[in-house]
Amino acid sequence: MIAYIKGTLDEVTSKSIIVESGGIGYEILTYDYVIRKLPALHSDIKIFTYLDVKEDSMKLYGFLSNREKELFIKLISVSGVGPKGALSILNELGPDNLLAAIIANDSKAISKANGIGAKTAQKVVIELKDSVSLEGSIFDQEADYSSESDDAGVVSDAAQALCALGYSNTDALKAIRKIKDVDGKTAQQLIKEALKYL
Repeated sequence: MIAYIKGTLDEVTSKSIIVESGGIGYEILTYDYVIRKLPALHSDIKIFTYLDVKEDSMKLYGFLSNREKELFIKLISVSGVGPKGALSILNELGPDNLLAAIIANDSKAISKANGIGAKTAQKVVIELKDSVSLEGSIFDQEADYSSESDDAGVVSDAAQALCALGYSNTDALKAIRKIKDVDGKTAQQLIKEALKYL
């Protein structure tokens, strides 16, 4: 299996990227969440990959971290969720919010993903709840954020305040994620801007 590819980011489309490595251009299917976080074209990049092999096709899926890739593998293990559905769920929530939704039994948040119905969302929660944790996520109180620790604390404070207003933790964090230039903003500023997306 191809665990990851290190090379040069050669091309980006709405659903895939091409990474050139060793004179070969690898087409890697991915989703908006990853595409928004990519470096500039022709930059060096390391993409964690999952090779999906079927009788009539081979497709390579790409992720920014191994944890994200493992979450994708967990999702496609759920009956009724294929690679396309798994990418849709990850795109809707992002890895951290998805973990929080599963642990909080928030199947409604998962069902908002394109092509995912209420029953499938419930299956995701039921089948994965015992196999996921918040370790390493933005919800992990023991995670080492190093220089980002202040920003992580501000995000957490803003999310808690939004929850107190009646929004779900998943929706609150999803709205905060949509804010541009979170770094350096106060919790009050984040709350004000997040409310525009709720």
